[in-house]
Amino acid sequence: MSQPAIPQVGGRTLFSRLNLRQSESLMGYLLIAPLITCILLLVVYPFFFAIFISFTDRQIGTEGTFVGLANYAYLVGQPSFQATIVNTVVLVTSVQSLKLVLGMGIAVLLNQQIRFRQVWRGLILIPWAMPAFVAFITWKLLFAPQGGAFNYILINSGLVNTHVDFLSTKELAMPSVIVASFWRGFPFWVISFLAGMQAIPRELYESAALDGANAFGRFRHVTLPGIRHVILVVVLVSTIWTTNSFEAIWLMTGGGPSNATMTFPVLAYYGLQSLRIGEAAAVSVSLLPVFGVLAVIVATLLQRED
Repeated sequence: MSQPAIPQVGGRTLFSRLNLRQSESLMGYLLIAPLITCILLLVVYPFFFAIFISFTDRQIGTEGTFVGLANYAYLVGQPSFQATIVNTVVLVTSVQSLKLVLGMGIAVLLNQQIRFRQVWRGLILIPWAMPAFVAFITWKLLFAPQGGAFNYILINSGLVNTHVDFLSTKELAMPSVIVASFWRGFPFWVISFLAGMQAIPRELYESAALDGANAFGRFRHVTLPGIRHVILVVVLVSTIWTTNSFEAIWLMTGGGPSNATMTFPVLAYYGLQSLRIGEAAAVSVSLLPVFGVLAVIVATLLQRED
């Protein structure tokens, strides 16, 4: 039987004229085009549009005019913005320190051969799996002056004679929010550290033990170097999450009392409530240099260690 003739294009077969690598590259671009479009529309455009709005006096219902750095100059002189900076530093530093120390300790414990280890690993995820709204409303009820569990324990144990209003007292509001924020987020640190520890070869621990290293020595010279990349990434990601956390402050204290727990997301939300979109955008955009510096520092450390 005769074979069908291969089409000729300019004296060469059509298949010989096609560049396989170019065809694959074109197909790859076509496949990722929808994703790139979504990123441009949903991430890149709102990002730069928010930066542009922060340089205007735009309000609800008006286009606004370009005012340069006027919004930022106004914010710097506001006591609420100054309190926001201090509160954010205290909140992030305290919560991250607790998560690092206790999260590392729990991860080391769950990495050992203990009874019901898999059960404990599952239970540790409950705070992280619980919706943020439910978690912080529950903590608000626990701190309530009337009927709250903490007040019930303190009064019945004789530690206090009257109800303590944790969330309405300036000295106790921020520590209360720190405790709730730590409880909500520490499972992420535990699971991340535990995953990093699981990837460390057991032979390294056995070699360290043969060299005479005790438990702390093995942790210092084997565990910490083995998960240093995980620690850096988790610290960066969790710092951004904690700084941008809105539910904890809004649901528990609303930024009060007297700006004692005011943070950037809550301050920006109040700006939106007052219809001053330009000032609200300036509050949010003012965090970009901080996050940019943190990202550069972490990337530099990761690259240097590699």
